[in-house]
Amino acid sequence: MAGDTETGMAWLAYALMTVVAWGLYGVFLHTGATGMGDPQNGRYKAFLFVGIAYFITAVVAPLAVLKFNGATWDFTAKGATWSLIAGTVGAAGAFGVLLAFGAKGSPTVVMSIIFAGAPIVNAVTAMIVHPPKGGIAAVRWPFFLGILLAALGGFLVTKFKPDPAGPPKPAAVQSVQARPAPSPEKG
Repeated sequence: MAGDTETGMAWLAYALMTVVAWGLYGVFLHTGATGMGDPQNGRYKAFLFVGIAYFITAVVAPLAVLKFNGATWDFTAKGATWSLIAGTVGAAGAFGVLLAFGAKGSPTVVMSIIFAGAPIVNAVTAMIVHPPKGGIAAVRWPFFLGILLAALGGFLVTKFKPDPAGPPKPAAVQSVQARPAPSPEKG
């Protein structure tokens, strides 16, 4: 598939596509959950449809691409295991988003915390799993500054988020007084 052999900046376009998709995810998921009209179970119903979308996107589409590319159907145990773990962690994260919304977290705050915190978790985990050349001492200070700024950004967005507009106020009802019908003129 394209991407495996591409050079240049295609990776950036794909990364930005993901930024847009995941940036919309929280708002759309919250809208879907509240749109279910079931305050108790709406988020679980929404998650069911997320699972259906995952099946279409993450099972049907890759099967078609693998078939189109003439890929073998050999999978290593290590690759399959870590891929299943990654999928489980991703689905658990999506479920966590729904639970946060169900606990009355607003999409603005919840997603800001997630998208500020996730890069920090990713950076620390990546350094543990794949230590940098030269060890932790070889990591330059701007990297750590970036982690600090990500945390600060999440805090600032959460602290100073705009208040929602709230439901629209009902339109003022004008009082109409009934007037007696004019009496017929005698004549």
